[in-house]
Amino acid sequence: MKEYVTLSLETHLFFGRIMKEHSFFLLAGFPSKETEFIRRADQFREEFEDGLRRTVKLANGIVSESVLCSGEVVTEFTQKAECQTQNLTGIPFDMKITEAEERLRAGNCVMVNREMVHHVKMLNRQMLRSLNGLISFKEEILREVTRCRLYTTNYPLLIEHVLREAKMYRQILSELENRGRISVPDLRNQEIFWNQIMMEHAQFIRGLLDPTACELIETANEFAEDYCRLLEEARTQDMRAMNALTTKTLQTTKQYRQFKTAGTKGITGCEIRSIILPLLADHVLREANHYLRILEYAQKGGH
Repeated sequence: MKEYVTLSLETHLFFGRIMKEHSFFLLAGFPSKETEFIRRADQFREEFEDGLRRTVKLANGIVSESVLCSGEVVTEFTQKAECQTQNLTGIPFDMKITEAEERLRAGNCVMVNREMVHHVKMLNRQMLRSLNGLISFKEEILREVTRCRLYTTNYPLLIEHVLREAKMYRQILSELENRGRISVPDLRNQEIFWNQIMMEHAQFIRGLLDPTACELIETANEFAEDYCRLLEEARTQDMRAMNALTTKTLQTTKQYRQFKTAGTKGITGCEIRSIILPLLADHVLREANHYLRILEYAQKGGH
């Protein structure tokens, strides 16, 4: 029961916020004439915001120190990025959720009993319903965009990217609901998944920077190429040689985290010329932090 509750809440703290922000990015990218797409994106934003609000209330005193300290739940920039993004777009954020997340404490302070398991099960079911709806919505957007029947400021690759992440979230939640735990993940498959995510982040950053930001564009391009190579190595690597590749991936991801941290600081400080929303910069930083935690766990002999 403890493992089921803890893993469920930790999954929602990371992925629930990611889905809330995906819904926001989709919403912000539609032209004003697309009233129905705007309405549906906003509905998903509210659903995941509600799910995240419920998660935070349940998570205090239960989730692990490693998750709370990783920077995957919130970063030093999250609150400022939300505030700035709300002011820039006029789309509201419940910033009390972020404040509550910053106050979360790890440990075994709360008794995991049948009532707690019931609350978490209800939360998982709610999130799965919303997730299934959001996945269908993203697939519809991608279909309409690629058939030139819908315009959005989001790249088609970005829509594929957020769809891939949503399906990963659904896979984890489905396993928790069906088996009560998450099976030991295959490290190579995890690296393939997250190396592709990191590569695409670099490609998006490269394309959203102002054309005059030559040094930053070049650095983003170098990271895109680094992760492209790591992705290919992971796909072709013998499992016995994965430790060396994981070490290399870990080193690259630490450097990439530094780049994203500097970028988020620069964008929230209005020092970088780009069309990157402050919250998008913080969003990709949190995903790098999440991946780093996975890699560091693997290096310590975990899976």
